[in-house]
Amino acid sequence: MQFDPLNDALAKLFNAEQAGKFNVDLAPASKLLGSVLHIMQTSGYVGEIEKNDDGRGGKYIVQLRGAINECGVVKPRHSVRRQEFDKWEGRYLPAQDFGLLILTTNSGVMHHKEAKENRIGGKLLAYVF
Repeated sequence: MQFDPLNDALAKLFNAEQAGKFNVDLAPASKLLGSVLHIMQTSGYVGEIEKNDDGRGGKYIVQLRGAINECGVVKPRHSVRRQEFDKWEGRYLPAQDFGLLILTTNSGVMHHKEAKENRIGGKLLAYVF
């Protein structure tokens, strides 16, 4: 029984990255996990992402690039106002402009740099650097 599928998927991704694997299967597939993986892909942390629908929730097959130093979910999911991004960057990321905070907003799932540009806040989901 899974209580937090996003946490399980990011832990499995990080462990496979540390073990030197070339790809990893993440199941079950969800829209939220797909959005987080897409953000990580466009930022260059993971390679190609393929979704397989196996009739049991589906799975993502993710190619690894060896670019992830640390990734994880933020628990509890804190609400972040647009003026507070610097505080949360200091808490979860090792340096300014290094890594990403992934958050969910009214406009969808995005990273904190895009949220700063759009001047919107949301709830923190994950971090990666």
